[in-house]
Amino acid sequence: MRTGIASLAICVAGGALLWRGTDGFRALTSEAARRRAIAASPRDVPVAQLEDQDGRRFTLGAYRGQPVVVDFIYTGCGSVCPLLSDGFRRLDRAQQAASSGEDARRVQLVSITFDSLDTPARLREYAAHYAADGRSWRFARVRDAHDLGPLLRAFGIIVISDRRGGFQHNAAVHVLDSDGRLARVLDVDASPDEVARVAMGARQ
Repeated sequence: MRTGIASLAICVAGGALLWRGTDGFRALTSEAARRRAIAASPRDVPVAQLEDQDGRRFTLGAYRGQPVVVDFIYTGCGSVCPLLSDGFRRLDRAQQAASSGEDARRVQLVSITFDSLDTPARLREYAAHYAADGRSWRFARVRDAHDLGPLLRAFGIIVISDRRGGFQHNAAVHVLDSDGRLARVLDVDASPDEVARVAMGARQ
């Protein structure tokens, strides 16, 4: 009898912890819970000086008021980074086909490398492979290495050296709102239409 009561108590306690840890069972993983929390309460992004493939300096704050989407890659990546870049390329091409000239409503794309070996020249070569024009889609690196850690943490990106010159890392598509805050996190394979819709919505 006591054993049964003790087991029931453990189950109840475990269920309560699971309820709390999974946002009421609505998010069964910590990543899903994190994404729900960000959507409910957008997070500030630290200021970091960036340098794009053409050597131009800027910050993500320069995009305030515009729909902007950010991902994190490195040019030597042979796994998830090409998938991210291909998704951005498809969105960029769709936007170019839909409008001519400068369009304030066009979603701005920023791909940030976390590899210190990615110089502007390497980024320019990588950008050319994906036909990124450096206007609506920029590839960039963090100029000050001290700014990289806080930036990655703010976006929830974990990077681990594989000790072979590459990295193991998680990946996602990050949408900033009109105030420059991280407002939504989407899956790597989110369709260009979904990314554009969410980015335009976050602008409101």
